[in-house]
Amino acid sequence: MGAVKLELRCHQRIDGIAVDPDPDWKFDTLLSELNSLETKLNTSTKVPAPFIKARPRDFSNEKSANTSRRPFVMHVSDDEMEDTESEVEEDRSLVAAKRFNCDKLYLSNSDDSDDESDLEFQSYLMGEVGSVEGVLCELTDEHELDVKEEIRNRISALESDLMGQSEKSSSALTRVERYREARWEMDRKLDTHYQRKIAEALDNHLTAVQRDHELRSQIEERKIRSDAAYEEAKRKEKALQEEKVRQEKAKVESEARLRAEEAKSAALEAERREAKEAAEREATETSTRAASGVAQEEAARSQIDANSRTSNESKGFASDAAKKSQSASNVLRAAESALNLEQGRLQKFKEIDERNQALRLTYNKDFSSFERHIARLIRQISGTKEIVSEKSHDIFKIFNDPLCPQSISIAAFAKKVVSRCESPEYDVFACGHVIVLVTSQVPLAMDLLLAELHRACIYTVPKHIIYSKSAFKSKEAYYKAIGYKERDGKIESVEDYLKRLDSYMRLYGALIQTEVEGVQNLHGLKEGWAWIARFLNTLPANRYTAVALYAFLQMAGFALFRKYKSQFMKMLSIISNNFLEVLKAREESGLRAIIVEIQSYMEDKRFLKEPEGRALRGSLLSSVLVPEQNYQQSYHHQPPNRYSYY
Repeated sequence: MGAVKLELRCHQRIDGIAVDPDPDWKFDTLLSELNSLETKLNTSTKVPAPFIKARPRDFSNEKSANTSRRPFVMHVSDDEMEDTESEVEEDRSLVAAKRFNCDKLYLSNSDDSDDESDLEFQSYLMGEVGSVEGVLCELTDEHELDVKEEIRNRISALESDLMGQSEKSSSALTRVERYREARWEMDRKLDTHYQRKIAEALDNHLTAVQRDHELRSQIEERKIRSDAAYEEAKRKEKALQEEKVRQEKAKVESEARLRAEEAKSAALEAERREAKEAAEREATETSTRAASGVAQEEAARSQIDANSRTSNESKGFASDAAKKSQSASNVLRAAESALNLEQGRLQKFKEIDERNQALRLTYNKDFSSFERHIARLIRQISGTKEIVSEKSHDIFKIFNDPLCPQSISIAAFAKKVVSRCESPEYDVFACGHVIVLVTSQVPLAMDLLLAELHRACIYTVPKHIIYSKSAFKSKEAYYKAIGYKERDGKIESVEDYLKRLDSYMRLYGALIQTEVEGVQNLHGLKEGWAWIARFLNTLPANRYTAVALYAFLQMAGFALFRKYKSQFMKMLSIISNNFLEVLKAREESGLRAIIVEIQSYMEDKRFLKEPEGRALRGSLLSSVLVPEQNYQQSYHHQPPNRYSYY
C-alpha cells in the first residue's frame, strides 16, 4: 500500500469531532474535548469492546476520601468476542468513514482501486494506532490529573495550615490583649485601694488629732469653768448680800411710800367727802328756790335734747364699729381658732414684756449680759447630740439664775432664737431639739417663742392680710403690716422679705416635727397638721403663701407622712388640684419657680426621704464625757450637772 498523505484544511469537524485541534486550547477545553470523544466512542457499537472505557473522566477540585487509585482494567468475555467478531469489520469501516469522511481529501501515489481489503486494512491500522494513542493520552491525562490533585491537596493543606496559624496568632493576640487589660484593671484597683488606705489612714490620724485636741480643749474648758464657777460663786455670794441690803432698803422705802400714799389717799377721801356734802347742801337750797313750773319744763326739754344727742352719738359709734369690723373681715384671711391662739400668745407676750420693764425699773440693773450669753449659746448650737444637750443645759441654768429674773431670760431666749434663724448657718433641726428640751421644763418659753414667730411672720399663725385702700393709708403701711422691714428709710425688697419668710417657716416646720424620746413637744405634729389644714382652708394662693407652704413641707413633710400616711397624701392631692391650679392661673412674676419646686416635691416624693440634718449626729468625741448608752435616757431623769439630756 502506498503512502497516504492526508491534508486537512482549516479546523474541520467530522461528526462533532475536531479533526485538527486548536493549538491555543486550554487544558480544561482539551479535557472537555477528550470527554466528548470518549462519550461518542462508548455510544458507538463499532468500537471494539476491549477499548471501551469503564467510566468517564471526572476531574473534581475537591479531594474525595472514597476515590481509589486503581489501574485501568479492560474485561473482554468470550461471548462478547463471538458476538462482536462478525461486526468488527463493519464497525471498522463505519468508524473509518466517520473519522476520515472529508469532502476535500487528497491522496498521492494511490490508485483508484475499489479494493475493500485495502480500505479495511487501512482503517484497521488507523484504528489500532488511534487506540494506542488514546490509551497513552488517557494515561498521560490520568498522570496529569494525579499531579494536579496532589498539587491541589498540598495547596489545600498549606491553606489550612496558614489559616490555623493565623487563628492561633489572632487567639494569642486576643489573650495578650485580655491579659494586658486584666493587668491594667488590677493595677487600677490596687492603686484605688492604696489611695483609699492612705485616705483612711490620714482621716484616722486627723480624727485622732482632732479628738485629742478637743479632749484637751474640754479639759481646759472644764478647768476654766470650775475657776469661773468659783469666782462666780464668790461674786454671787457678795451680790446676794448686797441684794439683801438693797432689798431691805427698798422694803423700807416702799413701806414709806405706802404710808405716804395711804396718807394722801385719806386726805383725798376727806376732800371728796367734804365736796359731796357741799354739793348736797347746794342742791337742797336750789330745790327750795325752784317754785314755778317753767323751770321744770325747761329741765324736761333739756333732758329730751340730751337723750336725743346721746342716741345719735351711740348710733354713729355703732355704724363706725360695724364699718371697721366689715373692713377687717374683708382684709384678714385666717381661721378663727388660729386668731384666738395668736391673741392668747400675744397677750402673754405683752404681759411678760410689761413685767420685764417694771422689773428693770425696780431693780435698776442692766441684764444685757445674760441676754448676750443666751445669744452666744444659741449661735453655738450645732447638729450633734453633745452640743444640743450642753447648750440646752446651759440655757436652763440661766433661766434658774437668781441674779436674773426668769421672765427676762425667757423673753431673751425667744427673741434670740427667732432673730438667729435669719442666719444662713443656722441649724434649724438642732435648734428645734434645744427648744423642745428647754420648753419641756419651762412651758412659758414655748408661748413666748411662738408669739415672737407670729410677730416676725404672720404665716406661722397662719393668716394673710389683703391690701385695701380703705384699710391702709399707703402701700408701705400694708407692707409693714405683713412683716416687711424698713431699712435706711426704705422698705426691703420682695426677695429679701421672701428669704426671711422662708427662714421663719423652716424654723416653725423643724420645731413641730422634732421628737425627743422621753420629752414631750408642746407644739408637735398635731399642731403642725392643724396649721396646714387652716392654711389650705383659709389662706389664698399667692407668692407669699406658696413660699411659706413649700418651706413648711420641706421641713415637716417627712414626719407628717410617717404619722398620717393616707391623710397626708390626700392633703398633697388638695395642694396639687386646688392650690397649684390657682397659682398657675395667676400671672405674677416669680411664681413659676415656686410652682415648679412644689410640683417636683410631690412628683419626686421627697417626703419619703428624711431631710438632711434631721437626725442628730453622734459626738465627735468617743464617749469620754457622755457614754453612748446614756443618750437614750430621759431628759427629766438627768441630774443638773450632766452633759446629756437624752
